[in-house]
Parts: sequence; structure tokens; C-alpha cells
Amino acid sequence: MKNIFLADDDADDREFFIDALKKVAIPTDLTLANNGLELMENLEVLTQHPPPHVIFLDLNMPLKDGFQCLHEIRNTPKLKNIPVVIFSTSDNDISVNKTYEQGANYYIRKPASFQLLIKSIEKVLVLEMWPSPRTPKENYILSIS
Repeated sequence: MKNIFLADDDADDREFFIDALKKVAIPTDLTLANNGLELMENLEVLTQHPPPHVIFLDLNMPLKDGFQCLHEIRNTPKLKNIPVVIFSTSDNDISVNKTYEQGANYYIRKPASFQLLIKSIEKVLVLEMWPSPRTPKENYILSIS
């Protein structure tokens, strides 16, 4: 069973992700966070639980955005090896470059279709990302088709 975290402030996007995850053949346990502050609070209790296999992290969230969360994750010894996949509607070069420099593993632009979302989740879950390896820049943006 793969332990997955999703941090996204958009309720529709969270439901879309939950529904897609149900279609993925890989057994998973999902922890949701409505914002970056909630994500970091959830990660604080990891001393009692196994760390996530991967964190799907939205960038534009209230209270604490994805950039702040990624910075904290990569600078906290007990969290720094957790794979982080940026999961955002934005794919502008500034966001992509900044998250790459901050140490995210992959970047996925949120797919518009349900089938592509399922494929995106499946692709991430089969990647060997633990402990968090450095992704070559040319492979950083995962394109799903």
C-alpha cells in the first residue's frame, strides 16, 4: 500500500483526484490537506507513521503556498527525502524553474481530462522516487498523453 499526500485548496480538484485514485490499480492510502499549513501539520506527525510515498503539491494555496511548503520539506531533516510532485494548473517557466531549484522531483500540469489524471497518478506511483533522487532537468516536467 502506497501512502500518498495531496495538498490542494480546490475542493473540486481534490474530489477529481480522489475519484481518479479509485481507478488506479495500485493500492493507496490518501491523506488530504486543504492548504499548505494543513499539509505541514500533517507531516509533523510523521514520527508515528510511515512517511508518504509521494506528496502531490499544488502551488497556489492559502495560508502557506506550495513554494513555502517545498522549501520547508527540503530543509527539514525528517522530511527532506520525501518525493514531491508539483501538481499545478500553472506551467509557466518561473514556477517550473523555481520548484526544480527547490528540489521537487517532478512537475505535472493538472490534466484537463479524467483519463489523463488517472494516467498521471499511475505514472507517478510506478516511478522509483524513494529516497528522493534528483531528477534531470530534461525529465522534470512529466507529460502524460
